[in-house]
Amino acid sequence: MNDFLNQLEQWNEEDKYQEIIDAVEALPREKWDFTLTSALARAYNNLAMDLMPPEDRPLYQRALELLLPLEDQLEEAAKQDPDVAHTWNFRVAYAHFYLGQESQALPYFEKALEARPGDEDTLEMIDRCNRNLALPLNMKPFRGRAEEGWSAFLEGEKELRALMDQEDREAVGEKLVARCTELLSPAFADVAFELGHNGEKYELILVPEGDRTRLFQLAYFQKRVPKELLDKWNILVGRTRSSGFGLRMNGQDITPEDVQVWAEKTPDNGLGLRLYCEKLAPLWREDQNQVYNIIYILLDQALGELAAMRYVDYLDILDAPVEGEGITLDRLADFVATEVDPEGWPRANDPELAGERYTAYEGKPSEKEDWPLRADVYVGVTCCVPLLKGYLQGDDYYIDRLHRDGVVPGFFYYPLDGIDKKDILDLRDQLEQAITARCGEGIVTFIGGATGTELGYLDFIAWDLRVLLDAAVEVFAGAPVQWAAFHTFRFNVSGIGLKQDKEE
Repeated sequence: MNDFLNQLEQWNEEDKYQEIIDAVEALPREKWDFTLTSALARAYNNLAMDLMPPEDRPLYQRALELLLPLEDQLEEAAKQDPDVAHTWNFRVAYAHFYLGQESQALPYFEKALEARPGDEDTLEMIDRCNRNLALPLNMKPFRGRAEEGWSAFLEGEKELRALMDQEDREAVGEKLVARCTELLSPAFADVAFELGHNGEKYELILVPEGDRTRLFQLAYFQKRVPKELLDKWNILVGRTRSSGFGLRMNGQDITPEDVQVWAEKTPDNGLGLRLYCEKLAPLWREDQNQVYNIIYILLDQALGELAAMRYVDYLDILDAPVEGEGITLDRLADFVATEVDPEGWPRANDPELAGERYTAYEGKPSEKEDWPLRADVYVGVTCCVPLLKGYLQGDDYYIDRLHRDGVVPGFFYYPLDGIDKKDILDLRDQLEQAITARCGEGIVTFIGGATGTELGYLDFIAWDLRVLLDAAVEVFAGAPVQWAAFHTFRFNVSGIGLKQDKEE
Protein backbone atom coordinates (compact mmCIF):
# COMPACT_ATOMS: atom_id res chain seq x y z
CA MET A 1 0.00 0.00 0.00
CA ASN A 2 2.91 2.35 0.70
CA ASP A 3 4.13 1.90 -2.87
CA PHE A 4 0.62 2.71 -4.12
CA LEU A 5 0.42 5.86 -1.98
CA ASN A 6 3.85 6.93 -3.20
CA GLN A 7 2.66 6.47 -6.78
CA LEU A 8 -0.38 8.66 -6.06
CA GLU A 9 1.88 11.37 -4.66
CA GLN A 10 4.12 11.21 -7.72
CA TRP A 11 1.12 11.53 -10.05
CA ASN A 12 -0.10 14.48 -8.00
CA GLU A 13 3.27 16.22 -8.40
CA GLU A 14 3.10 15.54 -12.15
CA ASP A 15 -0.49 16.92 -12.37
CA LYS A 16 -1.78 13.50 -13.47
CA TYR A 17 -5.01 13.79 -11.55
CA GLN A 18 -7.11 11.54 -13.77
CA GLU A 19 -4.60 8.72 -13.24
CA ILE A 20 -5.11 9.09 -9.48
CA ILE A 21 -8.88 8.96 -9.87
CA ASP A 22 -8.78 5.92 -12.15
CA ALA A 23 -6.37 4.04 -9.90
CA VAL A 24 -8.23 4.63 -6.64
CA GLU A 25 -11.69 4.05 -8.08
CA ALA A 26 -10.50 0.75 -9.56
CA LEU A 27 -9.92 -0.55 -6.04
CA PRO A 28 -12.68 -2.31 -4.09
CA ARG A 29 -14.60 0.23 -2.01
CA GLU A 30 -13.71 -1.50 1.25
CA LYS A 31 -10.06 -0.56 0.66
CA TRP A 32 -10.85 3.16 0.60
CA ASP A 33 -9.50 4.23 3.96
CA PHE A 34 -9.19 7.81 5.19
CA THR A 35 -5.91 8.44 3.36
CA LEU A 36 -7.00 7.02 0.00
CA THR A 37 -10.37 8.75 0.06
CA SER A 38 -8.78 12.08 0.95
CA ALA A 39 -6.23 11.66 -1.85
CA LEU A 40 -9.04 10.90 -4.29
CA ALA A 41 -10.89 14.05 -3.22
CA ARG A 42 -7.73 16.10 -3.69
CA ALA A 43 -7.46 14.76 -7.25
CA TYR A 44 -11.04 15.81 -8.00
CA ASN A 45 -10.35 19.28 -6.58
CA ASN A 46 -7.20 19.65 -8.67
CA LEU A 47 -8.76 18.27 -11.85
CA ALA A 48 -11.61 20.76 -11.52
CA MET A 49 -9.12 23.62 -11.75
CA ASP A 50 -8.58 22.78 -15.43
CA LEU A 51 -12.28 23.25 -16.24
CA MET A 52 -14.46 26.32 -16.61
CA PRO A 53 -17.74 26.76 -14.71
CA PRO A 54 -20.19 25.10 -14.70
CA GLU A 55 -18.29 22.01 -15.91
CA ASP A 56 -16.08 22.13 -12.80
CA ARG A 57 -18.95 22.02 -10.31
CA PRO A 58 -19.58 18.24 -10.36
CA LEU A 59 -15.91 17.62 -9.57
CA TYR A 60 -15.88 19.93 -6.55
CA GLN A 61 -19.17 18.44 -5.42
CA ARG A 62 -17.69 14.96 -5.79
CA ALA A 63 -14.74 16.03 -3.63
CA LEU A 64 -17.13 17.13 -0.89
CA GLU A 65 -19.10 13.89 -1.17
CA LEU A 66 -15.86 12.04 -0.47
CA LEU A 67 -14.48 14.31 2.24
CA LEU A 68 -17.43 15.19 4.46
CA PRO A 69 -18.22 11.60 5.55
CA LEU A 70 -14.61 11.35 6.77
CA GLU A 71 -15.15 13.95 9.49
CA ASP A 72 -15.99 11.30 12.09
CA GLN A 73 -12.60 9.68 11.42
CA LEU A 74 -10.61 12.91 11.46
CA GLU A 75 -9.65 12.92 15.13
CA GLU A 76 -8.35 9.35 14.99
CA ALA A 77 -6.50 9.97 11.70
CA ALA A 78 -4.86 13.07 13.18
CA LYS A 79 -3.40 10.95 15.97
CA GLN A 80 -1.47 9.02 13.32
CA ASP A 81 -0.55 12.13 11.31
CA PRO A 82 -1.25 15.53 12.95
CA ASP A 83 -1.02 17.31 9.59
CA VAL A 84 -4.17 15.49 8.46
CA ALA A 85 -6.21 18.06 10.41
CA HIS A 86 -4.83 20.73 8.10
CA THR A 87 -5.10 18.87 4.79
CA TRP A 88 -8.64 17.57 5.36
CA ASN A 89 -9.99 20.98 6.41
CA PHE A 90 -8.14 22.71 3.59
CA ARG A 91 -9.51 20.35 0.95
CA VAL A 92 -13.08 20.74 2.20
CA ALA A 93 -12.69 24.52 2.25
CA TYR A 94 -11.09 24.51 -1.19
CA ALA A 95 -14.06 22.72 -2.76
CA HIS A 96 -16.55 25.03 -1.05
CA PHE A 97 -14.58 28.09 -2.15
CA TYR A 98 -14.58 27.18 -5.83
CA LEU A 99 -18.25 26.29 -5.68
CA GLY A 100 -18.82 29.93 -4.76
CA GLN A 101 -19.60 28.99 -1.16
CA GLU A 102 -17.11 31.22 0.62
CA SER A 103 -19.13 31.45 3.81
CA GLN A 104 -19.02 27.65 4.13
CA ALA A 105 -15.34 27.57 3.14
CA LEU A 106 -14.13 30.14 5.67
CA PRO A 107 -14.63 28.09 8.89
CA TYR A 108 -12.75 25.15 7.35
CA PHE A 109 -9.86 27.37 6.24
CA GLU A 110 -9.71 28.79 9.76
CA LYS A 111 -9.55 25.27 11.23
CA ALA A 112 -6.84 24.40 8.70
CA LEU A 113 -4.86 27.41 9.91
CA GLU A 114 -5.23 26.31 13.53
CA ALA A 115 -3.71 22.97 12.57
CA ARG A 116 -0.85 24.61 10.65
CA PRO A 117 -0.32 28.11 12.12
CA GLY A 118 1.14 30.69 9.79
CA ASP A 119 0.61 28.63 6.62
CA GLU A 120 0.79 31.16 3.79
CA ASP A 121 -1.53 29.33 1.39
CA THR A 122 -4.22 29.08 4.06
CA LEU A 123 -3.81 32.71 5.08
CA GLU A 124 -4.16 33.74 1.44
CA MET A 125 -7.37 31.72 1.04
CA ILE A 126 -8.84 33.19 4.23
CA ASP A 127 -8.10 36.66 2.89
CA ARG A 128 -9.69 35.77 -0.45
CA CYS A 129 -12.79 34.47 1.32
CA ASN A 130 -13.18 37.65 3.33
CA ARG A 131 -12.65 39.86 0.29
CA ASN A 132 -15.07 37.86 -1.85
CA LEU A 133 -17.73 37.90 0.85
CA ALA A 134 -17.45 41.67 1.24
CA LEU A 135 -17.14 42.40 -2.49
CA PRO A 136 -18.38 39.38 -4.49
CA LEU A 137 -17.15 40.33 -7.95
CA ASN A 138 -15.29 37.13 -8.82
CA MET A 139 -18.43 35.12 -9.48
CA LYS A 140 -20.14 35.10 -12.86
CA PRO A 141 -23.13 37.46 -12.51
CA PHE A 142 -26.59 36.01 -12.81
CA ARG A 143 -27.32 38.25 -15.77
CA GLY A 144 -24.78 36.27 -17.80
CA ARG A 145 -25.74 32.96 -16.23
CA ALA A 146 -29.37 33.52 -17.19
CA GLU A 147 -28.39 34.05 -20.82
CA GLU A 148 -26.32 30.87 -20.79
CA GLY A 149 -29.11 28.94 -19.12
CA TRP A 150 -31.66 29.91 -21.75
CA SER A 151 -29.16 29.20 -24.52
CA ALA A 152 -28.63 25.68 -23.16
CA PHE A 153 -32.36 25.12 -22.71
CA LEU A 154 -33.06 26.30 -26.25
CA GLU A 155 -30.48 23.88 -27.60
CA GLY A 156 -31.81 20.90 -25.64
CA GLU A 157 -35.56 21.51 -25.42
CA LYS A 158 -36.30 19.26 -28.40
CA GLU A 159 -34.91 16.33 -26.42
CA LEU A 160 -37.12 17.28 -23.47
CA ARG A 161 -40.20 17.35 -25.67
CA ALA A 162 -39.35 13.94 -27.07
CA LEU A 163 -39.08 12.50 -23.57
CA MET A 164 -42.33 14.16 -22.50
CA ASP A 165 -44.09 12.64 -25.52
CA GLN A 166 -43.28 9.11 -24.38
CA GLU A 167 -46.38 7.10 -23.51
CA ASP A 168 -44.74 5.69 -20.40
CA ARG A 169 -43.68 8.91 -18.67
CA GLU A 170 -42.75 7.06 -15.49
CA ALA A 171 -40.14 5.05 -17.37
CA VAL A 172 -38.34 8.20 -18.52
CA GLY A 173 -39.18 10.40 -15.51
CA GLU A 174 -35.74 10.32 -13.91
CA LYS A 175 -34.00 10.93 -17.23
CA LEU A 176 -36.34 13.83 -17.99
CA VAL A 177 -35.69 15.54 -14.65
CA ALA A 178 -31.94 14.95 -14.90
CA ARG A 179 -31.77 16.36 -18.43
CA CYS A 180 -33.82 19.45 -17.58
CA THR A 181 -31.67 20.03 -14.49
CA GLU A 182 -28.58 19.81 -16.69
CA LEU A 183 -29.99 22.31 -19.19
CA LEU A 184 -30.79 24.81 -16.43
CA SER A 185 -27.48 24.30 -14.60
CA PRO A 186 -25.62 27.16 -16.33
CA ALA A 187 -28.08 29.50 -14.59
CA PHE A 188 -28.87 27.69 -11.35
CA ALA A 189 -26.77 25.68 -8.93
CA ASP A 190 -30.06 24.07 -7.95
CA VAL A 191 -33.63 24.85 -8.90
CA ALA A 192 -37.02 23.26 -8.31
CA PHE A 193 -39.21 22.84 -11.37
CA GLU A 194 -42.10 20.87 -12.81
CA LEU A 195 -42.71 19.85 -16.41
CA GLY A 196 -46.07 19.35 -18.06
CA HIS A 197 -48.32 19.87 -21.06
CA ASN A 198 -51.56 21.85 -21.00
CA GLY A 199 -52.98 20.35 -24.18
CA GLU A 200 -51.52 23.07 -26.38
CA LYS A 201 -48.00 23.76 -25.18
CA TYR A 202 -45.30 22.18 -23.07
CA GLU A 203 -44.79 23.85 -19.71
CA LEU A 204 -41.75 24.51 -17.58
CA ILE A 205 -42.88 25.64 -14.13
CA LEU A 206 -40.13 27.18 -12.02
CA VAL A 207 -41.09 26.66 -8.38
CA PRO A 208 -39.95 29.12 -5.68
CA GLU A 209 -40.96 26.71 -2.87
CA GLY A 210 -42.19 29.57 -0.73
CA ASP A 211 -38.84 31.39 -0.89
CA ARG A 212 -39.44 35.06 -1.65
CA THR A 213 -35.77 35.66 -2.44
CA ARG A 214 -35.86 32.86 -5.02
CA LEU A 215 -39.08 34.34 -6.45
CA PHE A 216 -37.24 37.51 -7.48
CA GLN A 217 -34.60 35.40 -9.21
CA LEU A 218 -37.09 33.18 -11.04
CA ALA A 219 -39.10 36.20 -12.18
CA TYR A 220 -35.92 37.75 -13.58
CA PHE A 221 -35.06 34.51 -15.39
CA GLN A 222 -38.56 34.04 -16.81
CA LYS A 223 -38.63 37.57 -18.18
CA ARG A 224 -35.57 36.79 -20.33
CA VAL A 225 -36.90 33.67 -22.03
CA PRO A 226 -36.00 33.61 -25.77
CA LYS A 227 -39.05 34.44 -27.86
CA GLU A 228 -38.49 31.44 -30.14
CA LEU A 229 -39.14 29.12 -27.19
CA LEU A 230 -42.62 30.51 -26.66
CA ASP A 231 -43.99 28.89 -29.82
CA LYS A 232 -43.91 25.52 -28.09
CA TRP A 233 -43.42 26.32 -24.39
CA ASN A 234 -45.09 28.20 -21.57
CA ILE A 235 -42.51 29.29 -19.01
CA LEU A 236 -44.24 29.83 -15.69
CA VAL A 237 -43.15 30.83 -12.21
CA GLY A 238 -45.08 29.16 -9.42
CA ARG A 239 -47.81 26.54 -9.47
CA THR A 240 -51.04 27.87 -10.92
CA ARG A 241 -54.54 27.60 -9.45
CA SER A 242 -56.26 24.33 -10.19
CA SER A 243 -59.91 23.39 -9.74
CA GLY A 244 -60.86 19.83 -8.91
CA PHE A 245 -57.48 19.14 -7.32
CA GLY A 246 -57.18 16.59 -4.54
CA LEU A 247 -54.72 14.36 -2.72
CA ARG A 248 -55.22 10.65 -2.12
CA MET A 249 -54.15 9.56 1.36
CA ASN A 250 -54.95 6.48 3.40
CA GLY A 251 -57.78 5.47 1.11
CA GLN A 252 -59.52 8.86 1.07
CA ASP A 253 -59.45 11.96 -1.10
CA ILE A 254 -58.55 15.27 0.53
CA THR A 255 -59.58 18.36 -1.43
CA PRO A 256 -59.74 22.10 -0.69
CA GLU A 257 -63.45 21.60 -0.01
CA ASP A 258 -62.50 19.47 3.02
CA VAL A 259 -60.53 22.27 4.69
CA GLN A 260 -62.32 24.88 6.79
CA VAL A 261 -60.77 28.33 6.89
CA TRP A 262 -61.19 31.27 9.25
CA ALA A 263 -59.56 34.18 7.45
CA GLU A 264 -58.81 37.72 8.49
CA LYS A 265 -57.36 40.65 6.62
CA THR A 266 -54.00 41.83 7.92
CA PRO A 267 -52.23 45.16 7.27
CA ASP A 268 -50.94 45.85 3.76
CA ASN A 269 -53.61 43.66 2.13
CA GLY A 270 -52.43 40.44 3.72
CA LEU A 271 -54.13 37.34 5.08
CA GLY A 272 -54.09 35.56 8.39
CA LEU A 273 -55.43 32.01 8.20
CA ARG A 274 -56.61 29.44 10.71
CA LEU A 275 -57.47 26.09 9.16
CA TYR A 276 -59.02 22.81 10.25
CA CYS A 277 -59.45 19.56 8.32
CA GLU A 278 -61.30 16.71 9.97
CA LYS A 279 -59.80 14.17 7.56
CA LEU A 280 -56.30 15.20 8.62
CA ALA A 281 -57.03 15.23 12.36
CA PRO A 282 -55.63 11.70 12.99
CA LEU A 283 -52.44 12.52 11.07
CA TRP A 284 -52.12 15.84 12.94
CA ARG A 285 -51.71 13.91 16.18
CA GLU A 286 -48.89 11.85 14.64
CA ASP A 287 -47.02 14.12 12.21
CA GLN A 288 -47.79 17.84 12.23
CA ASN A 289 -45.09 18.65 9.67
CA GLN A 290 -46.72 16.39 7.10
CA VAL A 291 -50.09 18.04 7.71
CA TYR A 292 -48.54 21.47 7.12
CA ASN A 293 -47.03 20.20 3.85
CA ILE A 294 -50.42 18.90 2.71
CA ILE A 295 -52.19 22.13 3.65
CA TYR A 296 -49.63 24.24 1.78
CA ILE A 297 -50.06 22.07 -1.34
CA LEU A 298 -53.83 22.53 -1.16
CA LEU A 299 -53.39 26.26 -0.51
CA ASP A 300 -51.20 26.61 -3.62
CA GLN A 301 -53.90 24.93 -5.67
CA ALA A 302 -56.64 27.12 -4.19
CA LEU A 303 -54.89 30.49 -4.61
CA GLY A 304 -51.91 29.82 -6.86
CA GLU A 305 -48.44 29.54 -5.37
CA LEU A 306 -47.44 33.16 -5.92
CA ALA A 307 -50.72 34.50 -4.57
CA ALA A 308 -50.27 32.36 -1.46
CA MET A 309 -46.77 33.78 -1.01
CA ARG A 310 -48.03 37.30 -1.67
CA TYR A 311 -50.98 37.35 0.70
CA VAL A 312 -50.54 34.83 3.52
CA ASP A 313 -48.86 36.51 6.49
CA TYR A 314 -49.52 33.70 8.94
CA LEU A 315 -51.13 30.27 8.88
CA ASP A 316 -52.20 28.23 11.90
CA ILE A 317 -53.56 24.69 11.75
CA LEU A 318 -56.13 23.92 14.42
CA ASP A 319 -56.77 20.65 16.20
CA ALA A 320 -60.49 21.47 16.44
CA PRO A 321 -62.93 23.85 14.73
CA VAL A 322 -63.44 27.27 16.29
CA GLU A 323 -66.54 29.35 16.72
CA GLY A 324 -67.51 31.81 14.06
CA GLU A 325 -68.40 31.54 10.43
CA GLY A 326 -65.69 30.16 8.19
CA ILE A 327 -65.37 29.20 4.57
CA THR A 328 -63.92 26.21 2.77
CA LEU A 329 -60.46 26.53 1.24
CA ASP A 330 -61.83 26.43 -2.31
CA ARG A 331 -63.68 29.71 -1.55
CA LEU A 332 -60.60 31.53 -0.27
CA ALA A 333 -59.76 33.03 -3.67
CA ASP A 334 -63.18 34.69 -3.75
CA PHE A 335 -62.56 36.12 -0.28
CA VAL A 336 -59.24 37.62 -1.37
CA ALA A 337 -60.73 39.00 -4.57
CA THR A 338 -63.63 40.72 -2.80
CA GLU A 339 -62.47 41.48 0.74
CA VAL A 340 -58.69 41.70 0.74
CA ASP A 341 -57.29 43.04 -2.54
CA PRO A 342 -59.90 43.57 -5.27
CA GLU A 343 -57.54 45.65 -7.39
CA GLY A 344 -54.48 43.44 -7.06
CA TRP A 345 -56.08 39.99 -7.21
CA PRO A 346 -56.32 39.72 -11.03
CA ARG A 347 -52.51 39.82 -11.20
CA ALA A 348 -51.78 38.12 -7.89
CA ASN A 349 -49.95 35.24 -9.60
CA ASP A 350 -47.87 37.49 -11.83
CA PRO A 351 -44.19 37.01 -10.85
CA GLU A 352 -43.35 40.55 -11.93
CA LEU A 353 -45.38 41.78 -8.96
CA ALA A 354 -43.03 40.07 -6.51
CA GLY A 355 -41.53 43.42 -5.62
CA GLU A 356 -44.74 45.38 -5.32
CA ARG A 357 -45.94 44.37 -1.87
CA TYR A 358 -43.92 46.33 0.64
CA THR A 359 -43.80 45.76 4.37
CA ALA A 360 -43.19 48.77 6.58
CA TYR A 361 -41.17 48.31 9.75
CA GLU A 362 -39.90 50.35 12.65
CA GLY A 363 -36.79 50.02 14.77
CA LYS A 364 -35.37 51.36 17.97
CA PRO A 365 -32.05 53.06 17.21
CA SER A 366 -29.08 51.81 19.18
CA GLU A 367 -27.84 54.04 21.95
CA LYS A 368 -24.35 52.52 21.84
CA GLU A 369 -21.51 54.69 20.65
CA ASP A 370 -20.11 51.97 18.38
CA TRP A 371 -23.21 50.56 16.67
CA PRO A 372 -23.28 48.19 13.68
CA LEU A 373 -24.76 49.16 10.33
CA ARG A 374 -28.56 49.53 10.30
CA ALA A 375 -28.69 49.64 14.11
CA ASP A 376 -29.62 53.33 13.80
CA VAL A 377 -32.72 52.58 11.69
CA TYR A 378 -36.03 53.84 13.04
CA VAL A 379 -38.22 53.33 9.96
CA GLY A 380 -38.01 51.43 6.68
CA VAL A 381 -39.81 49.43 4.01
CA THR A 382 -38.94 46.20 2.22
CA CYS A 383 -40.51 43.85 -0.28
CA CYS A 384 -38.10 41.05 0.67
CA VAL A 385 -38.39 40.47 4.41
CA PRO A 386 -36.24 37.29 4.49
CA LEU A 387 -33.12 39.13 3.30
CA LEU A 388 -33.47 41.89 5.86
CA LYS A 389 -34.32 39.47 8.65
CA GLY A 390 -31.39 37.23 7.75
CA TYR A 391 -28.98 40.17 7.83
CA LEU A 392 -30.16 41.40 11.21
CA GLN A 393 -29.99 37.90 12.69
CA GLY A 394 -26.63 37.03 11.13
CA ASP A 395 -28.23 34.21 9.13
CA ASP A 396 -26.60 33.83 5.71
CA TYR A 397 -28.89 31.09 4.33
CA TYR A 398 -30.64 33.21 1.72
CA ILE A 399 -27.63 35.22 0.61
CA ASP A 400 -25.51 32.06 0.33
CA ARG A 401 -28.13 30.47 -1.87
CA LEU A 402 -28.28 33.52 -4.13
CA HIS A 403 -24.49 33.92 -4.26
CA ARG A 404 -24.14 30.42 -5.71
CA ASP A 405 -25.97 31.73 -8.78
CA GLY A 406 -24.14 35.05 -9.01
CA VAL A 407 -26.95 37.08 -7.43
CA VAL A 408 -25.85 39.72 -4.89
CA PRO A 409 -28.32 41.29 -2.46
CA GLY A 410 -26.95 44.39 -0.79
CA PHE A 411 -27.51 48.00 0.13
CA PHE A 412 -25.97 51.41 -0.32
CA TYR A 413 -25.57 53.59 2.75
CA TYR A 414 -24.71 57.25 3.10
CA PRO A 415 -24.77 59.98 5.80
CA LEU A 416 -27.82 62.15 6.29
CA ASP A 417 -25.87 65.12 7.63
CA GLY A 418 -27.23 68.29 6.11
CA ILE A 419 -30.27 66.56 4.58
CA ASP A 420 -33.57 68.04 5.72
CA LYS A 421 -35.90 65.39 7.17
CA LYS A 422 -38.58 66.17 4.62
CA ASP A 423 -36.07 65.53 1.81
CA ILE A 424 -34.72 62.17 3.01
CA LEU A 425 -37.21 59.99 1.11
CA ASP A 426 -36.97 62.17 -1.99
CA LEU A 427 -33.20 61.75 -1.95
CA ARG A 428 -33.50 57.97 -1.72
CA ASP A 429 -35.98 57.92 -4.62
CA GLN A 430 -33.71 60.15 -6.70
CA LEU A 431 -30.71 57.91 -6.05
CA GLU A 432 -32.71 54.83 -7.05
CA GLN A 433 -33.96 56.43 -10.25
CA ALA A 434 -30.55 57.81 -11.22
CA ILE A 435 -28.74 54.50 -10.62
CA THR A 436 -31.40 52.56 -12.52
CA ALA A 437 -31.16 54.94 -15.47
CA ARG A 438 -27.37 54.77 -15.56
CA CYS A 439 -27.29 50.96 -15.25
CA GLY A 440 -29.87 50.18 -17.87
CA GLU A 441 -32.31 47.29 -17.81
CA GLY A 442 -31.55 43.95 -16.19
CA ILE A 443 -28.84 45.03 -13.76
CA VAL A 444 -30.61 45.69 -10.46
CA THR A 445 -33.94 45.38 -8.67
CA PHE A 446 -34.46 47.79 -5.80
CA ILE A 447 -36.35 46.25 -2.88
CA GLY A 448 -36.76 49.02 -0.31
CA GLY A 449 -34.79 51.21 2.00
CA ALA A 450 -34.54 52.61 5.50
CA THR A 451 -33.88 55.81 7.41
CA GLY A 452 -31.63 55.90 10.44
CA THR A 453 -30.64 58.58 12.88
CA GLU A 454 -27.28 58.87 11.10
CA LEU A 455 -27.49 57.04 7.78
CA GLY A 456 -29.81 56.41 4.86
CA TYR A 457 -30.06 52.95 3.27
CA LEU A 458 -31.08 51.88 -0.24
CA ASP A 459 -31.63 48.12 -0.64
CA PHE A 460 -31.32 46.07 -3.82
CA ILE A 461 -30.73 42.74 -5.52
CA ALA A 462 -27.93 42.98 -8.09
CA TRP A 463 -28.00 40.78 -11.17
CA ASP A 464 -24.63 42.19 -12.29
CA LEU A 465 -22.84 43.75 -9.34
CA ARG A 466 -19.89 45.21 -11.22
CA VAL A 467 -22.09 47.20 -13.59
CA LEU A 468 -24.24 48.35 -10.67
CA LEU A 469 -21.29 49.56 -8.59
CA ASP A 470 -19.77 51.42 -11.54
CA ALA A 471 -23.07 53.23 -12.03
CA ALA A 472 -23.45 53.92 -8.30
CA VAL A 473 -19.99 55.49 -8.10
CA GLU A 474 -20.93 57.95 -10.83
CA VAL A 475 -24.31 58.78 -9.29
CA PHE A 476 -23.01 59.26 -5.75
CA ALA A 477 -20.22 61.48 -7.07
CA GLY A 478 -22.86 64.08 -7.89
CA ALA A 479 -25.18 63.37 -4.96
CA PRO A 480 -25.50 65.78 -2.00
CA VAL A 481 -23.92 63.34 0.47
CA GLN A 482 -20.43 63.50 1.97
CA TRP A 483 -19.62 59.86 1.32
CA ALA A 484 -21.27 56.58 0.29
CA ALA A 485 -20.57 52.87 0.56
CA PHE A 486 -21.82 49.43 -0.46
CA HIS A 487 -22.50 46.46 1.83
CA THR A 488 -23.87 43.01 1.09
CA PHE A 489 -26.75 41.59 3.12
CA ARG A 490 -24.15 39.66 5.09
CA PHE A 491 -23.65 40.97 8.61
CA ASN A 492 -20.06 40.02 9.42
CA VAL A 493 -18.23 41.62 6.50
CA SER A 494 -16.90 45.10 5.86
CA GLY A 495 -18.41 47.80 3.67
CA ILE A 496 -16.86 49.01 0.43
CA GLY A 497 -16.41 52.74 -0.12
CA LEU A 498 -17.92 54.30 -3.24
CA LYS A 499 -17.36 57.98 -2.43
CA GLN A 500 -14.84 59.39 0.02
CA ASP A 501 -15.41 62.29 2.38
CA LYS A 502 -13.34 65.18 1.00
CA GLU A 503 -12.49 66.28 4.54
CA GLU A 504 -10.78 62.97 5.35
